[in-house]
Amino acid sequence: MLFPKNTVLSLTQAQNNPLQLQTPPCPAQSLVSLIEREKFFGNPEITGAQLSPDSRYLAFIKPIDGILNLWVKPLNQPFSNGWAVTQATDRSIFRYFWSRDGRYLLYFQDQQGNENFHLYAISPDTPADPARSPRNLTPLDGVRATVIALPEATPDRLLIGLNDRDRRYYDVYRLNLHTGKRDRLYTNNHEIESWIADWDGNLRLAVRPLNNGGSELLRIEGSGFVPILRCTLEETCRPLGFHRDNQRVYLASNQGETVDLTRLVLLNPQTGTLELVESDPQGEVDFGRALFSAKTRELLATFYVGDRLRIYPKTKEFARDLAYLRQQFPEGDLGIDSMTDDGRYCLVGVYSDIDPGSVYLFERTTRNLKKLYQLLPQLDRAELAPMQPLRYQARDGAEIPAYLTLPKGLPPRNLPVIVLPHGGPWARDTWGYDAFAQFLANRGYAVFQPNFRGSTGYGKAFLNAGNRQWGTGVMQQDLTDGVKYLIEQGVADPKRVGIFGISYGGYATLAGLAFTPDLYAVGVSFVGPSNLFTLYESLPPYWEAFRTEFKLRVGNPEDPSQVEQLRQQSPLFSAHKIQAPLMVIQGANDPRVKQAESDQIVAALRDLNRRVEYLLAEDEGHGFAGETNRIAAAAAIERFFAEHLGGRWQQSLSDPLKERLKALSVDINQVAVPKHSRTPSP
Repeated sequence: MLFPKNTVLSLTQAQNNPLQLQTPPCPAQSLVSLIEREKFFGNPEITGAQLSPDSRYLAFIKPIDGILNLWVKPLNQPFSNGWAVTQATDRSIFRYFWSRDGRYLLYFQDQQGNENFHLYAISPDTPADPARSPRNLTPLDGVRATVIALPEATPDRLLIGLNDRDRRYYDVYRLNLHTGKRDRLYTNNHEIESWIADWDGNLRLAVRPLNNGGSELLRIEGSGFVPILRCTLEETCRPLGFHRDNQRVYLASNQGETVDLTRLVLLNPQTGTLELVESDPQGEVDFGRALFSAKTRELLATFYVGDRLRIYPKTKEFARDLAYLRQQFPEGDLGIDSMTDDGRYCLVGVYSDIDPGSVYLFERTTRNLKKLYQLLPQLDRAELAPMQPLRYQARDGAEIPAYLTLPKGLPPRNLPVIVLPHGGPWARDTWGYDAFAQFLANRGYAVFQPNFRGSTGYGKAFLNAGNRQWGTGVMQQDLTDGVKYLIEQGVADPKRVGIFGISYGGYATLAGLAFTPDLYAVGVSFVGPSNLFTLYESLPPYWEAFRTEFKLRVGNPEDPSQVEQLRQQSPLFSAHKIQAPLMVIQGANDPRVKQAESDQIVAALRDLNRRVEYLLAEDEGHGFAGETNRIAAAAAIERFFAEHLGGRWQQSLSDPLKERLKALSVDINQVAVPKHSRTPSP
């Protein structure tokens, strides 16, 4: 991703210095067996289950001919009695939800990764019929739909946002699910970024960005707006939803000079007064999320993510549920979600670093637990590698949290290492199953995932320390210092360190190779921007509100005093410093990081006679959604790393995979240099 944003579970205590590593016992000091890449990156058999509000059905996602589709089964019947309600043939369905009364399944789908999502509706009661297509409720070319509210009082009418009139901003519509009729409620002539409705579906609040990069929360009164609360760029003031009294509003906020960690607070929109509900009981991390009851509207639990997930119950009933679940699943982390309206049933996910997870149906009144399915059952959990939290010191003394996954069966000495920086960059890595971390660890690499400054979750000082620090600043230096720490501890072979990332992580890969060329032996950039000037110029129109934040957090290409810094932070302009082999992977329809970002760096390195390989998917966007594309990219990545770092790789390729890799591979001599790609904005 690039840009847009009780019982306590036991924590693994991370040591700082020296590095204390727990290496699982293995009969021999050799790697476990090679796991086929298809087991990591193939489509799941079943995933994404959601209970219908009335508890009649369980919806889930399951592939048909390699494309993920929506299925339904009666709640208490086996999956074999389920039926497909969609028959998508070209683009998988990932995001869906139930209408408030359970009469419809609603889902989003775009075209080949362009992220102009349309909203579709289908009845769950009857199997998919080729003669009866799902209803496209927003059939507007080049328009993006978003859902604002699903009111309980009017379950057949939801509130949606569409940027049909002005691609930069969403107007608000009331959509009739039966007829498909849309009635415009608000014409967004006020640069509103987001809208907040109460429990009854009445629009009550709006968020508008300010010219200084901050934002203001507005109370809607008739056709006008009344400012309630203002936050600076450095602060968080994120509305979560209305309190059960339907008057006050929950916010995640760290407003105030003396407040660092984001807390859960209640805002009175009439008076503007704030009331503290809770901050992290351990004082470590930002507020994570909240779980509410659809039946009573009360707050059930709060969630915080430190080294591991922690859950704090807020009602006696939920506390009993959580205590019971912890007894049944003492080792893994819990995900509790998708609750029926009457509160009787919910879905419980149990997962860990070496387990993608299993999903259970929990009947809360009887304490009955029924296993529904296991994610990626083809993976042998015993052969996966534990992920360990750790801390290290950056050059300026700051403590940086990170995760390290060691190849199972090898001693943690003199290993090839792959740095895997997260995307965002305003996001963070968490403990749990990570497909690429496990895939690369199985190939013999130690996988290092630092939450560098600029990452979210660790307070506003840590987040804002990354402002205008891309590439040559502390965001990249934190990665460099982490690698040096692993070298000092004897874990990393200094001659066999690679870097690989997606989105911002792809940028960090390019920056690592360009600005610290002696540190990395190889890099893979997956949809990574190479030129901060063209990245800014190509931001999609519906990110108009983000442009000001980009100028303040990344840099302002329109300010002559900042042009040189942005040039120095753009890997493209330091391509001549890159010595290590590079693989670039791109989706042709990516609206966030345009194809030109990859074309530019590939052409520059080609002209410098550097080693560069290029994969381009004509049917993908910001990341690869297609199963064959994912597996083909993984095959190319593991072969590339094996060639330059000495890890192992699965050399067998099926004929279809060979053909797909051939189609994805670009002749770098045919890559054209995009016009003006090397000339920054004045």
